[in-house]
Amino acid sequence: MLLTRFSTFANEAGTDEAGRGCLAGPVTAAAVILPPDFKHPLLNDSKQLTEKQRYQLRPIIEAEAIAFAYTHLHRDVIDEINILNASIQAMQESLRKLHPSPLYIIVDGNRFKPLDNIPHSCIVKGDSKYLSIAAASVLAKTYRDDFMDEIHLKHPEYNWKKNKGYPTVEHRVAIKKYGSTPYHRLSFKLLPDQLSLDFDAQ
Repeated sequence: MLLTRFSTFANEAGTDEAGRGCLAGPVTAAAVILPPDFKHPLLNDSKQLTEKQRYQLRPIIEAEAIAFAYTHLHRDVIDEINILNASIQAMQESLRKLHPSPLYIIVDGNRFKPLDNIPHSCIVKGDSKYLSIAAASVLAKTYRDDFMDEIHLKHPEYNWKKNKGYPTVEHRVAIKKYGSTPYHRLSFKLLPDQLSLDFDAQ
């Protein structure tokens, strides 16, 4: 059973990101303030849900939330400030979009930077402990998936509709064959040495 609140503050926001480990596409964060009486039996860490369940939950979360927002940060930012800083910045930008502003922030994971003197706590595996973080994880994942589905239409050879930019074998084989796109993160190792050697040997 996920918990509603971590703090005693009203308007406690949960925040989470998706796409941190991807080779292509944005890192996407979301922030959600849920009412104290919010409950839904399906809501859990987005990684524990099916795609159908995530998209089923998104309109429910958005209809019942006090406030919600999401942010995409793209390759130029990720390559400039690194993926950890980009993930934190995407969460901060999402939190700043919330109206009303949160009085307390709970963050999935163990890294964050203070935002506008709002107290915060980092919670490892928070998306499986607190409803607002779980809700943020659902929004971040689904809005990022929507973006990857859109750019799949421009570059179907990478099959982003299926792999969403993660470093699958299929995705890396496509990078080896077609090269990178403006959506690929140049600061990431797009091809492991072993894959390069394997291909060169053939």
